[in-house]
Amino acid sequence: MPLDPSRIGTTVGPLTVSWTDQDSLLYALAVGAGQQDPLAELAFTTENSEGIAQQVVPSFAVVLGFGEGLPDIGDYDPTRAVHAEQVMHLEGPLPASGSATVTTVVTDIWDKGRDAIAWTETELVDQESGKLLARTRTGAFLGGAGGFGGERGESVSWRLPEREPDLDARARTRPEQALLYRLTGDRNPLHSDPTFAARGGFDRPILHGMCTYGYTARILVNELAQGDTGRMASMSGRFTRPVFPGDELTIQAWIEADGGSVLFRTLNEAGEPVLDRGRMELRP
Repeated sequence: MPLDPSRIGTTVGPLTVSWTDQDSLLYALAVGAGQQDPLAELAFTTENSEGIAQQVVPSFAVVLGFGEGLPDIGDYDPTRAVHAEQVMHLEGPLPASGSATVTTVVTDIWDKGRDAIAWTETELVDQESGKLLARTRTGAFLGGAGGFGGERGESVSWRLPEREPDLDARARTRPEQALLYRLTGDRNPLHSDPTFAARGGFDRPILHGMCTYGYTARILVNELAQGDTGRMASMSGRFTRPVFPGDELTIQAWIEADGGSVLFRTLNEAGEPVLDRGRMELRP
């Protein structure tokens, strides 16, 4: 059967997710922490450095909320399913270890004609305190799955200032980056199996979109929030092109007049956006 809009409202969970400081440290390494200078990001990469408290790269919240993946919404080709957009709202810094309940609901299934986008929202609630840790919204692009008669969806305006960026930072991914990142939980063979990637139209496995998102989140926190993860209130972006392991990324950001709102994008080596229409809100 095709995609089924009646599945909107389907809820998965609450499920329980637990993590240790080893998991949050692994995630930091998987999104490039310490690659350029092993001593520069010890708050992300170690738990016992003198005078340095461990912090968690904020985008780890999306990994914790990943759960069992996309709920059942009908049939689509998994080789043509890729991450389209990601939004996250953070209530504060994530704990380095802990347990939380995860609840995910299907909120929208957009019919784009030939293709489709399915949206889910996830809440991550600390088990011990009952407090909300994070709320995420994920858009999955499903190639060839459109034409089922659903709503087309909305478009939000976004325009960069006509000036040079306030941040222009480069970071090169490693050739084995996808193999490392998959250990954080996303074992989609699109990122590791050449045969599966070829069925999706790629000549080799591509990097996880959320790895690019994690690189971007880490660099934005380091450069615009002085490494204080508690200042990141939200972050969103749209994945527009594939990134291959080993590619260099350029993160550009423009700080708006209020000082707390940031527009950003991440470019590939050809200067093309791979993570576009980015927004970040910083706490004072």
